[in-house]
Formats: sequence, C-alpha cells, structure tokens
Amino acid sequence: MTQDGSDSQLMTAVLTLLREAPGGQTEHALIVRLRDQGVAPFADADLADPMALFRTHFILFHSLYRLREQLAAQGEWLRIHCLDIGIDVLTPDSDGASGRAVAAGDPLRDYYLDLDNLDTMDRATVEAMLSGFWRRLDAGERRHEALELLGLEEPAGVEEVTRRYRQLAQQHHPDKGGDTETLQRLNEARMVLTTEQ
Repeated sequence: MTQDGSDSQLMTAVLTLLREAPGGQTEHALIVRLRDQGVAPFADADLADPMALFRTHFILFHSLYRLREQLAAQGEWLRIHCLDIGIDVLTPDSDGASGRAVAAGDPLRDYYLDLDNLDTMDRATVEAMLSGFWRRLDAGERRHEALELLGLEEPAGVEEVTRRYRQLAQQHHPDKGGDTETLQRLNEARMVLTTEQ
C-alpha cells in the first residue's frame, strides 16, 4: 500500500461508506460494502485465505487510523473496533480527550500505521493469530453460556459463582427430584467460570 492516488481513492471510498452508515457498522459489513463497490484491494480478496484476510483487515484498519487523524482535525472522532466503526461529532467534553488519544501513543494505531507490519507478516504468524482469536472467542462464548445457565451476569467472581452453583446444584440434584443431565451442565458451568478467569 502506498500513499498515492489509489490510497486516496480507498480513503475516499471508506469515508463515503462510513458517512452512509451514521450509526456505525462492523468491520465485516464495511469490507463487504467495499468489495461490492469494486474497491481495490477488497474487490478481489479471497477472505477464505488467511493471508488475504489479514491483508484486507490490515489495509482497512490502516485507512481507518489515517482517517481518524483527518477527522479529529475537523472536529469528528472515528470509532475503530471490529464490531463498531463509525463517526461521532466531538463535543467540548470529548474534544480534549480525543485529541490527546490521537496524539498519545496508541499501540494499535502505531501497529496499523506502520506498513512494515503488513509487509513482514508471514503465513505461519497469521495462522497462529487466527487460531488464538478463535480460541479466545470460544472461551468467551463458553463463559457467556455458563453465566446464562447459572443466571449470573458479568462481572461474576468465584465466590458468587460458587454460591449460585451450590443453590442450583441442591435444587437440581437427582436425590432431590432433579436430573443428572442438568446437574452435569451446572458442574461444567462452574468449572468454566472458576478455572478460565
């Protein structure tokens, strides 16, 4: 990726799509819209290939962080998260904080603005990153399901989990009219919540 006309076209396309979705959008939705409009390099990206997926993600986030700096200078703030990308108007309360955030050392900003990180990435590293992402996502989903089963919400500490588990285990124990399957699910939920913290 260079700082030439094609880079400028990409930035313009991204900004246009962001303005068309004032409530924000996900990274995936933005990539799909860029692909559907034939914007390079998104138009031809094979997102099933880990390297192409990483490259697409990196180029988008590189563009977003560059846009954030431009928008901040114009009194706007660009939210950048894979699940929420959108533009907000800076208010007097947020202006100073947002300006400092652009100027201060943001490790993600620094990472995505350094094109060497894109150029030096190899397939093994990308695949390891994706594998780690899916493991963390699975752990988060398991935790959410366990909290739901026990009727708890975040943040739930070990003591609260144990107390709630004991209440439900006593209620659903087979010796007290409950069933074994429910008790086993409660046991698993407690293990997830007390060992994966």
